[in-house]
Amino acid sequence: MTMFDPHIHMTSRTTDDYAAMREAGITVVVEPAFWLGQPRTHVETFEDYFLALIGWERFRASQFGIRHFCTMGLNPKEANSPELIDGVLGLVDFYAAKDGVVAIGEIGYDDQTAAEDRALLAQIEIARRHELPILVHTPHRDKRAGTLRTLDVIREAGIAPERVLIDHNTEETLPAVLDSGCWAGHSIYPETKMDEQRMVALVRRYGSERIIINSAADWGVSDPLKVPKTASAMRAAGIIESEIHRIVWENPVAFFAQSGRLDIAEVESVKAVDQRQLWEGNSVLRGQTPLIDA
Repeated sequence: MTMFDPHIHMTSRTTDDYAAMREAGITVVVEPAFWLGQPRTHVETFEDYFLALIGWERFRASQFGIRHFCTMGLNPKEANSPELIDGVLGLVDFYAAKDGVVAIGEIGYDDQTAAEDRALLAQIEIARRHELPILVHTPHRDKRAGTLRTLDVIREAGIAPERVLIDHNTEETLPAVLDSGCWAGHSIYPETKMDEQRMVALVRRYGSERIIINSAADWGVSDPLKVPKTASAMRAAGIIESEIHRIVWENPVAFFAQSGRLDIAEVESVKAVDQRQLWEGNSVLRGQTPLIDA
């Protein structure tokens, strides 16, 4: 079964992770723009990061047979830096037009401040201008209130719910998200957020319509194989293959195809690997023998 991890921060991961993901059946990823674990202090550092998402990281994934897409956005955790926000929003608007960018995100709330309100609304407008869907981060603290606030903002902004993916859902937020008509993402983590068995229970209760799962793997304790591991858990629990395939492939493909930049026929084809290729003169191999598909 081919699988899609629609929220994974591969900039933080190793080439071994890429190889293991491809071996496990992951052939497509979306990497949302994220924060780096500590505050960035200059607008220009965001630009270098955005360039890496559409350039080097996309190339690095290709060297392991994985198609890499990304989203552009000012993460809510960094939306509370008044000296940066206008410059970064300008960059988000500029890079939203680039190939491989399939949504605006992660946007949403962290501490639910007025500055985060401003950044969220501004980025919804950027998404509207570029005809892109949005990927929304729900807060780790006071998650239910933050999710409901997010849904109110989306409704008032007039963005179509089918173009919105609300991520990091739990049992307390999923019913409201599904009722809103938005897509519902779930980040499967080793110990926090959501685990495989809880996800199995949610699928049994709510089905597979507009349900998406991801690993959200980043620089913290996380696991880039949580999508295939959750698929295995669903299979072991007796969930039928068509439902599993819908969750790990059809749903994320359908959502991000709304960008007009993810070709369904292309992502369903096998991506050949040729590790002789270079990106601006650089290779992932460091002198090792390249892998070349026949």
